[in-house]
Amino acid sequence: MKKFCFFTASFFLSISLWAQVEVQEIEESKLKNWYLQDVTTGSYPGVGADRVYAELLADKEADTVIVAIIDSGMEPTHDGLKPVMWVNPGEIPGNGIDDDGNGYIDDVYGWNFIGGKDGKNIGADTFEVTRLFVKLDKKFKDVDPKSLSKKEKKEYEQYLVYKTEINKQRTQAKAGMNQFNAIVESLEALGEQFEDGRPFTIENIENIDATGDEVLFLGKNIASQIMNSIPLEITTFGEFYDLIADQFEGTKKYFKKQLETGYNTDFDERHIVGDNYDDVYERYYGNSDVQGPDAQHGTHVGGIVGAKAHAGDDIYGVARHVKLMSVRAVPDGDERDKDVANAIIYAVDNGASIINMSFGKGYSWNKQVVDEAVKYAAANDVLLVHAAGNSGQNNDVTDNFPNAYFEKRGLFQPKRAKNWIEVGALAPATDETAPATFSNYGKKTVDVFAPGVSIYSTVPENTYEFLQGTSMAAPTVAGVAAIIRSHFPNLTAAQVREIIMKSVIPVEGEVIKPGSKEKVTFKDLCVTGGYVSAYEAVKLASQTKGKKK
Repeated sequence: MKKFCFFTASFFLSISLWAQVEVQEIEESKLKNWYLQDVTTGSYPGVGADRVYAELLADKEADTVIVAIIDSGMEPTHDGLKPVMWVNPGEIPGNGIDDDGNGYIDDVYGWNFIGGKDGKNIGADTFEVTRLFVKLDKKFKDVDPKSLSKKEKKEYEQYLVYKTEINKQRTQAKAGMNQFNAIVESLEALGEQFEDGRPFTIENIENIDATGDEVLFLGKNIASQIMNSIPLEITTFGEFYDLIADQFEGTKKYFKKQLETGYNTDFDERHIVGDNYDDVYERYYGNSDVQGPDAQHGTHVGGIVGAKAHAGDDIYGVARHVKLMSVRAVPDGDERDKDVANAIIYAVDNGASIINMSFGKGYSWNKQVVDEAVKYAAANDVLLVHAAGNSGQNNDVTDNFPNAYFEKRGLFQPKRAKNWIEVGALAPATDETAPATFSNYGKKTVDVFAPGVSIYSTVPENTYEFLQGTSMAAPTVAGVAAIIRSHFPNLTAAQVREIIMKSVIPVEGEVIKPGSKEKVTFKDLCVTGGYVSAYEAVKLASQTKGKKK
């Protein structure tokens, strides 16, 4: 998902870039469904789902597969999702009874692991680094480091890393909030100069005398830079302010999240859930509210996998023969390992053959419990599709959790999960700008890239919206996997992963490495050196002998 921040080399440059993002979003209206196109028959490097159904799978029978969306929640009544929502066949809605005996009461569309039995839900939560710091702060806050054992000193050093990280992030967030407030104040001061009804033009902005008025001077400079970056005819200050108002709200929300919840060591809403958090193997907690307080992200992700077109709307997802299960485990903040593990187990036990996981974090509380759930999914032939992250970082050298690599393994056991595919984000371009500028990458740790920029899909209140991120790239791959598993049910999860990776469209030449200006090959960004193609994957699947009995 996009985040807007003013921390760039130049403050005014950041404002200009911010305006350019607005222009890009205006142009996005031309990109609806680009991620379903095939580059050989259209203009964009999508996964080619439309071509698959038109040429390879037309009128072919298929099984219906369940795709679990572990996320912030989904709106099950959305017109584009209601026809494809998984409905628990053994549960009678709203009777307050665990009819199917699976341990979860009224789990009609899935389950919510970040809610309480009283119906209350967690919306925001802290970041994992904050929770780890708080845990160790109780032990090391007033300790003399010299008195510690060798084992404790190692733990103490990690404690200092957490402390430094939190202090750094809070300092930056406070500075950002102050800068943001200065921007708003400056633009409001500028707006007062146009209360007489003068046209809001660059010429009239520059003719304002701001001598001795630092606030107004800043407003002039900001407005001039934005106006020079937007090729639109704006006649009033009100039009100008309305154009960028959404970004103001997004920026304010971002900094407030950092300060009030994410890095706030005093914030803790876990009591809402009512579980024994120290018991990582506790299974039966939460509630049946699979939508939660903010289901934008999960609803968008689910729609990419398999939304259904309906009257007056031609927006649809990658796969046609799917049912979407909503498993809520991701708050506005970092997900907790216990919840992620339980979400995977729930999805597996209730019939999912693919699980989409569009979330991630830089620290892990208990990686072992997630690893065990991943192995459980593998043992039950379930494919896991995970988003690589949006920090423009190299996952080969920087931690990103959860991941496919097992922290502990026995003799002769695999180092990596064979049922896991890691996905980076692709832009709607075939030149050097093909990798999304924000996407994480990794020559060894990221498997493939897939469309993740300007993706139009379902959002709450029965509407649609453009979003971007590796969070959007992962469900395009989950959708491709669903196409394969629905039409070739004898293929195992490991085979589906292998087919998707072997059938990518290779990206030739050099591209711009995300988060930099450096030119690299696509092979430097992911294992396969290419992006996912449903068309090529289905052709390869049709030639592959299944291993399932």
